[in-house]
Amino acid sequence: MPRANLTVTIPDGIWIGDVTRAHPDATVRILSALTGDEAGVGLAEITAPDLQDVVSDIQDSDSVVELEILQQYQDTVLVQFETTMPLLLFPVQDSGVPLTMPFTIQDGQAEWELTAPQHRLSELGTQLDEFGIPFTVNEIRQHIEPEQLLTERQFRLVSAAVERGYYDTPRECSLTDLAETLELAKSTCSETLHRAEEKIVKQFLEDLDGTTIESPHP
Repeated sequence: MPRANLTVTIPDGIWIGDVTRAHPDATVRILSALTGDEAGVGLAEITAPDLQDVVSDIQDSDSVVELEILQQYQDTVLVQFETTMPLLLFPVQDSGVPLTMPFTIQDGQAEWELTAPQHRLSELGTQLDEFGIPFTVNEIRQHIEPEQLLTERQFRLVSAAVERGYYDTPRECSLTDLAETLELAKSTCSETLHRAEEKIVKQFLEDLDGTTIESPHP
């Protein structure tokens, strides 16, 4: 399944973007968030050298209707907030893409990690564009769990081969040694390893083709 890393630029007029641009040394980590039709609630960790000024600016924002300080230590504060303008969550909600938490906002930009089918990532790109939210795709790659690609026996054999230096240069373990270690016939070991290598190489080449969502903004 594709895994994407995006940098999202929060438009002017959105409180979290305005506050972090006014305090570029501040870092806001959104730990959890949910949104409805008219409001959003979130839990955030804010770290800043001018922490009190950042909190005051958030409290003064017209679109933040509630801000409760849950914990404070040194230059970091944990807050729960409610806002009437959870703009960043609308495209995610409408596209059906689960947003990995936590994510960081600094100087008006959010860093997102997303894992979703290609058609949903494409829909997210469309939704971000419709909401007027610029974004940049930093990386996108196909994420395959080892157990999805290889059988349990193949995975165990490849792991053992790597661990014992079978793929090192110069090779530290022969096929015979590997087979004996795992108590397999040499022919069985060779065939199983070859089938596993075939899957890995084909998946690697498929990943090189890439799957991407196009940003409408340079």
